[in-house]
Amino acid sequence: MGYLDLLRGRHVLRLLVGTLVGRLPSAMAPLAIPLALRQSGATYTVIGLAVGTFAVAAAVGGPVLGRLVDRVGQVRILAPAAVLAGIGLIAIAVAPSSPAIVFTGAVLAGAATPPLEPCLRALWPDVVPPGRLESAYALDSASQELVFIGGPLLVGACLAFASPMGALWLAALVGGLGVLVVATAPPTRAWRAPARSADWLGPLTSPGLRVLLVSLTGVGVALGTLNVLVIAYAERQQVPGGAALMLALNAGGALIGGLGYGAIRWSSSPRRRLVLLTAGLACSYALLCLVPSPPYMAVVMVVTGLFLAPVLSASFVLVGDLAPAGTVTEAFAWLVTLMTVGVALGSTAVGAVLEQSTQSWAAACGVLGTAIGLLILLTGRHHLSPTPTPASTPSSTST
Repeated sequence: MGYLDLLRGRHVLRLLVGTLVGRLPSAMAPLAIPLALRQSGATYTVIGLAVGTFAVAAAVGGPVLGRLVDRVGQVRILAPAAVLAGIGLIAIAVAPSSPAIVFTGAVLAGAATPPLEPCLRALWPDVVPPGRLESAYALDSASQELVFIGGPLLVGACLAFASPMGALWLAALVGGLGVLVVATAPPTRAWRAPARSADWLGPLTSPGLRVLLVSLTGVGVALGTLNVLVIAYAERQQVPGGAALMLALNAGGALIGGLGYGAIRWSSSPRRRLVLLTAGLACSYALLCLVPSPPYMAVVMVVTGLFLAPVLSASFVLVGDLAPAGTVTEAFAWLVTLMTVGVALGSTAVGAVLEQSTQSWAAACGVLGTAIGLLILLTGRHHLSPTPTPASTPSSTST
């Protein structure tokens, strides 16, 4: 009932749906790119490097675009970024057998990925009442899993009726459509960031934020591992629906976990919840090392997803509490970036491991990533307790 009331608020549904549609390329590209390259005869090493390149480019471009948004507004950055990212995806679709074009396209598509995710979280305080911010961010965290359900399913549909190259064309199209919906919304056109300090590090001046963001790199490693691992698993096991269905199951588990997390009134601190949830995520990824038969692997896909959205929800709370004033968009962009760095590391590592060893050892890359993230949280947890400062104004709160 609380979520339905929230969605009835002015501009809420438009911004949320537009953001989800505009972010579909982020879920389609990590699957469509390797499938397109595989069809053109590329090895897993090349595939891993290409996906990693896309991820690294997004990791570098995200904070830069986020800082520009904080300075000049959202519309002036979102629109041109969507055009450039679409050109990059189309370049890969046109010449998947040309390494130079593939890697150039991956850099462009990644670096120009429109920062819809941090922009939406910067808009929530202007769109919903202060008492509903926590519900808004819980809904945000849970609903983004629809991107990772819809994205793989759209890729799967393209495989059934066209080709992986068609999926890249479609990703460019829906990405531009989503940005158009968000960029033309009144809150987006009117949004301006509050005054910020002149420190060039921006939100990274916060020690707690640095600890949190680095720990989330481990979560990204797990996601990058999964993106490539499921392709190898689906090829060898002849899974109905292939890798697209497996990733959709994983995102479905995350959707369930996120909605459940948001429905609970928590009495524990976000810091403690994040530690426990990250530990649960590490344990769930350990199940992948068993490489079970397809029916059991389907269950594992759901279980690994259950902890993901809650981990992100708790992280959003802490980002809002720890980010200095006037750096909210860039702070959330750094969250995306550090996770994307992890995705790049995981994708590259698992591609190399699959060439030389078994799927069990490849799955261990994800376990190692989440375990390192948990260790970082445990050693730096004393920095994650925010103190009341001007940084915790409504415009920078992400709960």
